[in-house]
Amino acid sequence: MGPGGGAGVGAAGGGYADIFRAPHVVRLLVGTLVGRLPNGTAHIAIALFTRAEGGSYTLAGALAAVYGLATAAGQPLLGRAVDLYGQPRVQLPAVVVSALGMAWLAVAGTASLPVAFAAVVVAGFFTPPLEGGLRALWPTVLGRGDRVHRAYALDAVAQEVMYTVGPLLVTLLVWLWSPAAALLVINVAGVAGALAVVSSAPSRAWRSEPREAHWLGALRSRGLLALLGAFFFVGLAMGSITVAALAYADGHGGDGVYGLLMAALGLGALAGGVVYGARPWAGAPEARLRVLVGLLALGYLPLVLVPDVAMMTVLAAVAGVFLAPAIACAFLVVDRHALRGTVTEAFSWLVTTFGVGAALGSAAAGPAVELAGVPYGFGVAGAGGAAALLVLLATRRVLATVPHSGRPPVETPAHVSENDRNGTVEPGFSAGRQA
Repeated sequence: MGPGGGAGVGAAGGGYADIFRAPHVVRLLVGTLVGRLPNGTAHIAIALFTRAEGGSYTLAGALAAVYGLATAAGQPLLGRAVDLYGQPRVQLPAVVVSALGMAWLAVAGTASLPVAFAAVVVAGFFTPPLEGGLRALWPTVLGRGDRVHRAYALDAVAQEVMYTVGPLLVTLLVWLWSPAAALLVINVAGVAGALAVVSSAPSRAWRSEPREAHWLGALRSRGLLALLGAFFFVGLAMGSITVAALAYADGHGGDGVYGLLMAALGLGALAGGVVYGARPWAGAPEARLRVLVGLLALGYLPLVLVPDVAMMTVLAAVAGVFLAPAIACAFLVVDRHALRGTVTEAFSWLVTTFGVGAALGSAAAGPAVELAGVPYGFGVAGAGGAAALLVLLATRRVLATVPHSGRPPVETPAHVSENDRNGTVEPGFSAGRQA
């Protein structure tokens, strides 16, 4: 998945191989992927755990929603802390506390609702901002702007691997042991992944650029605010699909079908991301993002037909095709609009906004399914996709203005000096630097 502002990324095979040959890349990418496994599968694991405990769809959706809201509250605060104090001092303590919160849920169950909600709040709030941290590291690890663009694409594709494998892993753990065991195993893996990242040399050495002291931080960027508004609704669509698919699966075969649908959604996004990153892209990424989100919205609409399992699996895969390309393009837009010294926080706000939308989507889909039926749960997804496109259309002038106050726009440089390869920031680079 290779978004590029003014230059292409080259062929997928050669481009990705060039990225993988760079020092530290495999460790950082795999570590972040494994470290994010608890967060990426929590909505599924919590839903299956709640149902196994005898809870309703509404309770499953509510717990997933509270987890998402807690994550949304914690990500920008932890992201700002990373910008101020560095990655290891923030990421490692956070991931340990988050894992303990999920272990608390697994042991206590849902018999006491205050305890269950408190556990998911702790687990969600202290989810480490590994996504934003990785994207802040790419410029210091890879140097050239075109390689950073390719890394954003690779990052989005790797996420879809997690979203494809993660649901299958959770359902396998549930089948082999129990939903509680699944919660524990994925969080132990999360701690191991985060440890691999924060103990690496690039993570230990990275420091953010100096920033202007302001309580709004990254939110002073109007372009970032516009993007966040759109991806709130993309998150809403994804959150509603999680609960609607669970209700569909209960009437068509149970947990195995649920895992199949979630994996198909991730597989479609994976395929879309690989194809998107296999070719160069000219023109402003903001305009390209509008097209991608429009296609994403169209892909959600057929889900309301709720056909048999085979066709529903196909529709789920189609619905995911434009997700990874849209996310990859959004990464580049965030990088172009993030103000100096706020890059980790800016990326964390994207995660936050997406999480808030997903939480509200989960909360809305539960009652929609129980009051009106499964098609209405999927209808929430279609409405979310359409709303995201409308936000991008309404804010096109804001997004067309890339800020130049303090940090340069992301463009691929015409040439690269030896200093650039050593981590010096110039036009085409994120706001991260080696200490």
